[in-house]
Amino acid sequence: MKRPASKHNTWSDHYTRRAKKERYPARSVYKLQELQKRFKLIKSGDRVLDLGCAPGSWTLYAAKLVGPNGKVVGIDLQPVTERLPKSTETVVGDIYRLEADKSPILTQRFDVVLRDMAPSTTGRKDVDAARSAELCRAAWNLAETLLQTGGHFCCKIFTGQDAKPFSEDLKRGFRQVRRFKPQSSRKASKEVFVIGLGKR
Repeated sequence: MKRPASKHNTWSDHYTRRAKKERYPARSVYKLQELQKRFKLIKSGDRVLDLGCAPGSWTLYAAKLVGPNGKVVGIDLQPVTERLPKSTETVVGDIYRLEADKSPILTQRFDVVLRDMAPSTTGRKDVDAARSAELCRAAWNLAETLLQTGGHFCCKIFTGQDAKPFSEDLKRGFRQVRRFKPQSSRKASKEVFVIGLGKR
């Protein structure tokens, strides 16, 4: 039996209202803002790959950071319907099928690879954490090939038994590996971000 609809969105908060006011499609933009402030991931003129880019908040913010001389390429299973700057390009695709689909993304190189996507959740923390880690490893497999030497990698992972081993694996590929949970992440969320700085 369905519960009656609430007059208020229980997931709405001041970040949601702020995103609407500032014309971002989702509150997730503030996570990237915090990550950028802490780690200086993106600079003017960079080429950025945004994995799981829909609905487009990270893509929009990254485009502001790279400026007109940079480039942001986004990919997601869903199309991005937001109006984007000329310095951006988004494609509909599956990161697991880029090679099979002969995606032109594979011919490019990037200074930064971002991944904020989450798996379809089941409500079982162990299963959801394992799925999240699998997505992270798929993103890192791409970044190993597409990321320039000295580049940065940032991905969201759900806390669980696979999170620490993933962070340890990244240490072989980067000069520094950090973990960070933005204040704008929901308190109930199990997400953290793993950041690889300076690809070897």
